[in-house]
This record gives sequence, C-alpha cells and structure tokens, in this order.
Amino acid sequence: MANVLEGITVIEQGTFITGPAAGMLLADLGANVIKVEMPGTGDPFRAFKGGLYSPHYQTYNRNKRSIALNTKTEEDRSIFDDLIRSADVYIQNFRPGAAERLGAGEARLRELNPALIYCAISGFGSSGPYVNRPSYDTVAQAVSGFLKLLINPENPRVVGPAMADALSGFYAAYGILGALYERSNTGKGRKVEVSMFEAMTHFNLDAFTHYFSENEVMGPYSRPQVSQSYVMECADGKWVALHMSSPEKFWQGLAKAIDFPELLEDARFSTREGRIENQEAMIEVLKSIFVKHSRTEWLDRLLAEDVPHAPMYDAYEVLEDEQAKHLQLEIETEHPTMGNFRTIRSPVSFDGMRPLDLIAPPTLDEHREEILTELKNR
Repeated sequence: MANVLEGITVIEQGTFITGPAAGMLLADLGANVIKVEMPGTGDPFRAFKGGLYSPHYQTYNRNKRSIALNTKTEEDRSIFDDLIRSADVYIQNFRPGAAERLGAGEARLRELNPALIYCAISGFGSSGPYVNRPSYDTVAQAVSGFLKLLINPENPRVVGPAMADALSGFYAAYGILGALYERSNTGKGRKVEVSMFEAMTHFNLDAFTHYFSENEVMGPYSRPQVSQSYVMECADGKWVALHMSSPEKFWQGLAKAIDFPELLEDARFSTREGRIENQEAMIEVLKSIFVKHSRTEWLDRLLAEDVPHAPMYDAYEVLEDEQAKHLQLEIETEHPTMGNFRTIRSPVSFDGMRPLDLIAPPTLDEHREEILTELKNR
C-alpha cells in the first residue's frame, strides 16, 4: 500500500470511538500511531464484551501499537514526555479539563514540542454553557438536529450505528491533515479542536441550507421524497432499494421492468412533481408489485433496464457480493496471540494500489518494549 503518512508519528490517548477513529484513519494512511492506555484496563471499549479485546475496540484500533502508561507516576510521565517530544500529532478525546489534570494539556505538551499538532475532541467544545456536559453519540445526533431526520414517527426509536462518534473522528483527522500540511510550510504546530456538536451540525448541512434558503424544516421523509428513494420487500422476504432521482429515463425503465407501462400514465405519477407529492401512493403501488417475485428476479429485471437499485444487504451478504470481492474490501491478518483478525479495508487507493496491508488491533501494552527501545535509540 502507499503509506502517504509514513514518517508521521501520532500519540493517541483516545477512548471509545472519536479519538481512536481519528487515530485509525491516520494509521490507515501509514502514520506510526502509538496508543497510550491506562495500565490494567486500557481503553474502556476493550471490555465491552468481557476481556480486553471486544469487537467494539477492534473496530477503531487496527494498524496501531499499544503502550500502557499511568502518567500520574513519575516514571511513566517521563516516558510519555519522551513520546511527545518525538511526535508530530497528539490526539485526545477527554472532557475539557481532563487532559490538564493528566498532564497532557496543550500548554504543557507544546513546551515539550512546539511543532506538535494537538488535537482535542470533545462533546460540546472547550467553552460555553454546555462545556461540562457528558456527550455520547445519541446526544450529539439529537442536539445537532440529525437524529430527528432518522426517527420513524410511527415507531420512534434510535436506529443505526454510532455515526456522530465516527464522523467526529473523521473531521478530527481532516483537521489534523490540514494542520500537518500547513506545518510543512511554516514549521509551526496548531491546536485542532472538534466537538461532536459541531461535527454533526456540519454533517447535517443540507437541513440547515434548506432552512436558510427556503425556511423549510426537513423531516425524516423530506430527502427520500425529493430523491424518490424506496425500499421494497420481495416475495422471498428479501429487500431491494431504489433511488430514482430526477431523470425520466429511470422511471421509464422501472415501468418496463415491473411490466406496468401504464404506471406513468397515471395522473399522479406522470411528472416528477407528481411523484414527489404522491410518494405514499407510489409506495403502495410498488409494494403490491414487488411482493410477487423474488429479489433475484427483480435484480435481474432492474439491471436490464438500467434502473438505479441495489439489494438491501446485511453485513454477511455484502461480503459475498461479487463487486465487494473484486474490490477486496475484506482483508485479514493474524495477531500473534488473538488469532485471525478480519476487517474492511480503507476505501482510499493511491495510484491504483489498494490498501491491503494490515496490523491487527494491539493487545494492551503489547508494544511496550519495542516502543521503549525506539525511544532509547532515537
């Protein structure tokens, strides 16, 4: 793989998702990411399924090395300081003020390394009335207005993965890369700050743009209605998704695929505006048709007519898809003590080279001696 961040050292003192996700993204690009954890317990995500190697922890900690340090002790604080002196980036996602109590605040670390890129990820930012509030994924999704776009009013419950956590990590990595580029020209470090509130509000930009431009408050069906998106159950209990968008040819292809050419002769569905306004009626029409045949048959028909569609897969089915296999999305390696590790590779390729190399997530303190030896020899 193309290790475009080779030579960049990142000290990640992250827990749960946001900090570790940022570190993983940089590690996937070839950075030397050293995960600093508390002795004995490590990242709390390690123990979410018992033991210290849960799938929750594994998700965001590949391609890293681990060292356990209690920075409240003089010996471990000295090791930590040596790591900072030799680092390019430091990442933490503590509550505001916690890093200072641990001796890892920006001011102290910048004295050790003026060129350091210091990244702090928080729930609501480093100041303001919400600064001391706890924040987790659902909190950030809700306060940003994003969660309301996901909740089905007929069955209101939180759904889906931890998007706010993961996206905050993405935004943090994005900021770090910008700061690293600037430093290559100026030699100066930066403090990069990302809050989950800010990250999710920005990710929800479409809703705010509609509000600013049209005074429109979007709901959970606003975007799928305009984009003409559908999910349909088939005769075998499997599902297919359609994204019809705006080109008329897609609807003509769908009408042919479902053997219902008169669909577009219906006054409710003859125009794009009509289909948007009458989406609920369209859903009922399509439901009665799609339930007549298996998903496999529908996939063949839709493909033949160039209709934008896809099977609605679960995780297992994705891995069996011929395009997923062609793209080598699943990669694996062996951990010396934990055994086989499988994951999904980074989606970013450079010069046609897919990133297939992989280091399994580290066990707690796995690389202590290796890292200490490097510090002595630098």
